[in-house]
Amino acid sequence: MAVKKKRKADAGDVATNRQAAYRYHLIDRYEAGMVLQGTEVKSLREGKAQIKDGYAAMRDGELWLHNVHIPPYGAAARDNHEPERPRKLLLHRAELERLTGKTRERGLTIVPTRLYFKDDRAKVEVALARGKDVGDKRQTIKDREMKREMDRAMNGARSRGRR
Repeated sequence: MAVKKKRKADAGDVATNRQAAYRYHLIDRYEAGMVLQGTEVKSLREGKAQIKDGYAAMRDGELWLHNVHIPPYGAAARDNHEPERPRKLLLHRAELERLTGKTRERGLTIVPTRLYFKDDRAKVEVALARGKDVGDKRQTIKDREMKREMDRAMNGARSRGRR
C-alpha cells in the first residue's frame, strides 16, 4: 500500500485554503499585507496557522480578516496574542473601493486562500468569491474524478508501452 504524502504547497506558504475552491467560485485574487503582533509572526514562521474557516469583511472603510487561527507562540508565556482576533488587512485604496463595490453585489464574499511570507513580510491572498450550489460542488467532484481516471489511463498506457 502506498504511503500518502502531504500535498506540497508553494514555497513560503504557511497555510492554504484548499476548501475555498470547492466551496466558492473564485473570481478575483488580491495580495494583502497583515497587521500582526510579534508573537503572531513568530508563530507563523513555525508554519502554524489555519485559514479554512476564515473570511474578510469591510468595517469603517477597512478590510478585516476574521476566523483565522494563529496559535500562541510557545516561548512567549504571558505576552501572547489572542489566537482568533480580527486582523487588519492592508490594501491600496483603489483595491479596497473595488472590493467594497463588488461585495455589495448579492452573494459575493471575500475569502483567504493562502497565507505566506514574501520578502520577510506576512501576506495573505484573498479572493473575491461567489458561493457554489450543491450541483456545482457535485460537478467539481465529477470533473476531478474524470481527470483522475484519464491520468490513470494515460499512465497505464505509458507503462504498458515501455515493455
